[in-house]
Amino acid sequence: MSAAGSLLAVLPAASVLLLTIAAKPRGTSPLAPSRLAAVRAALLTGAYAVLVVEVLGALHALTRPAFVVAWLLFLVAAGTAVALRRRRDTPATPAAAATPQPVPVGAAVPAGATPDTPAPAVDHGPVGGREAAPVQPNRVRARLLARATESWRTAGRGERLLAGGIGGLVLVELLIALLAEPNNFDSQTYHLPKVEHWVAQGDLDFWPTAIHRQVTIPPGAEYLLLHLRLLTGGDALHNLVQWAAGVLCLLVAARITAQLGGGRRAQLITAFVLASTPMVALQATSTQTDLVCAAWVACAATLALDGLRRRTGWGTVLGLGAATGLTAVTKTSGLIAVGPLLVLWGLAQLRLALADRASATEAVGRTADAGSAAVGSTAGRARPVFRVVTGSVLILAVAALVVGPFLARVTAEFGHPLGPPRLRESIPMERHDPASILVNALRIGHTAFDTPIAPLRTAGADAIIGGAEAIGVDPQDRAITFGREVFPVPAWYPDEDRVAFPIAGSVALLGALVALVRPRRIDPAQVGPLRAYAVVVLAAVLLHTSMIKWQPWGNRLILYALVLAVPLAGRWLDALLRRHADRTPEPAHPGRRRRSVAAGAVVVVLATSALAGVLALSYGFPRRLVGSGSVFTTSDWDTRFLRRPEWADEFRWAAAAVRESGARRIGLVERNDDWEYPWWLLLRQPDGGSPDLVSLQSVLPERPPADPASVDAIVCTGSQPTCAKLVPAGWRLEFRDYVGYALPPGR
Repeated sequence: MSAAGSLLAVLPAASVLLLTIAAKPRGTSPLAPSRLAAVRAALLTGAYAVLVVEVLGALHALTRPAFVVAWLLFLVAAGTAVALRRRRDTPATPAAAATPQPVPVGAAVPAGATPDTPAPAVDHGPVGGREAAPVQPNRVRARLLARATESWRTAGRGERLLAGGIGGLVLVELLIALLAEPNNFDSQTYHLPKVEHWVAQGDLDFWPTAIHRQVTIPPGAEYLLLHLRLLTGGDALHNLVQWAAGVLCLLVAARITAQLGGGRRAQLITAFVLASTPMVALQATSTQTDLVCAAWVACAATLALDGLRRRTGWGTVLGLGAATGLTAVTKTSGLIAVGPLLVLWGLAQLRLALADRASATEAVGRTADAGSAAVGSTAGRARPVFRVVTGSVLILAVAALVVGPFLARVTAEFGHPLGPPRLRESIPMERHDPASILVNALRIGHTAFDTPIAPLRTAGADAIIGGAEAIGVDPQDRAITFGREVFPVPAWYPDEDRVAFPIAGSVALLGALVALVRPRRIDPAQVGPLRAYAVVVLAAVLLHTSMIKWQPWGNRLILYALVLAVPLAGRWLDALLRRHADRTPEPAHPGRRRRSVAAGAVVVVLATSALAGVLALSYGFPRRLVGSGSVFTTSDWDTRFLRRPEWADEFRWAAAAVRESGARRIGLVERNDDWEYPWWLLLRQPDGGSPDLVSLQSVLPERPPADPASVDAIVCTGSQPTCAKLVPAGWRLEFRDYVGYALPPGR
């Protein structure tokens, strides 16, 4: 990455920081306003990034200058927003600034205040409670430093350990993300080749390919990678997209905990459990897409929860639409959770609107005659419903604006917005009878809660297989099982694609069940929100298990549900500690002994979770700190091939022969799961431009492959017989175990 590329990469980061300042709620703010501002900035930036790609792609202008101009304009707009915010927030007199007045419950909203202004809320401390009125931007740094210092001074030893652990994990993940080259398996096959195709052709048009996932899988995360690719000229910063998504997940999960009534300790427990989950720690250093999807789902969740207690303003409605669209364009499975969240939001808004209207009608009725009151009541009931319906339509409209262009291209190409039949039938469940759904859910749960204890894994799998056969379901049925995979598989090892999460998953599930059945044991003042949120989380899990087939790497597909559920775990674990602190003084009291055991169990859970997170970052695969394959001792090229080290020299051997031949137009021969990305790196032009790579196969009916006679050389991966069938007569074919090449006579 060049120095210029490093400077240009600052543009998106600077824009997000400025927007976070500009988007902070004014006046009497909701819970954790700084985190809410970060959510708003992330959604606005994400939607802008997607729309820039779509617009420039339609103009055939996916070029570095065009993206630089787009980000400069966005940075100027963000800076202008901060300046305008500063002007609005500058108090007229020192006295006015010193005595900000909260808005009383039921009072009219003052001029200039946002519709999101809530009723007074309980202060949850320096981390999760309400904050004072916004300050001028030039005082933001001092204000944040003062708050951090005060929070650290007033925190207990346990809270400091939790905060330090979270910060340490995030910083180590950042280090690995910066040092390690992208080496995720799917990224070598379709995530990163997709980006390179866009750069090479300058637009988003589909291309002939043997790997259908390059064009059929939603490209939202790759859109973000495309920005970094064009700004920096390479992939050195690609891992930062998932790292930033992981940080956003931590911030939003902690805010959800605050919205459910959790104080500082509960929020720290939530963030700590999530940060130390091996799947989260490993994906935060990769070019996968699951954390990006989880971040957008979490943003939708926190905005929806804001609507439980106050009427939602149009800005938040737009945010919900952006979160929905970004989820859909990143990973459609995330909509399984977004749907119930939007239903919860809609019902809450309708309840609040009807309650407000009923209060207003009652007030009018005291002074109006009986006839006019009846008319007013009828009209009053209609207006709240209309407002909620209008908001819902606006959410869908914004979502369609974000994801619509991609769906339109897919529909035009395959006649269906969800892609070709092979995609629609490979991942979604094809049987929906209760017995099949039960077996699928049990298998997903077995893989998600897997541990290194082999006898436990074997006993659980045997019980599931035996139970499935007893109720007449084949546990390996292709209608409920992805591809040719066979249940069970070990999933405990810290591998980014399949690692289980028994600790976080167990406490999240228990927290959700307690919140659903006995929410008063968590917080008597938050019974309604806790139970409603638990219903949404459990509904998302049940929908996922009834819609998505079991597969060995299914744990990462359900990561969005884990991120949503962990706040319930944080609230429950904090409640156990709180009951321990409030125990009765009698030394032999049985309740005291039970609470002491519960508190000890919480400490064990957190310590074990910390150990799991540290081991995942130290020895996880395919990026680790120590041992064979360490990011400190492994070369850049070998790091890319840690999944398949035997292929590293083969790719270099074939690429060297093709370069020496002087070939310009190069044909690709590959299978659906073969690696394509190394060719884009090895065969780049001397000036750094994209190579002219064309596929000699195509699974797209309307996109015929290139004629082998039209290329100067052929590179092959995977199958020598397949390659030999496409090599023109008289060409020289050389092939090793996985990689080969073919050249015409005289080259």
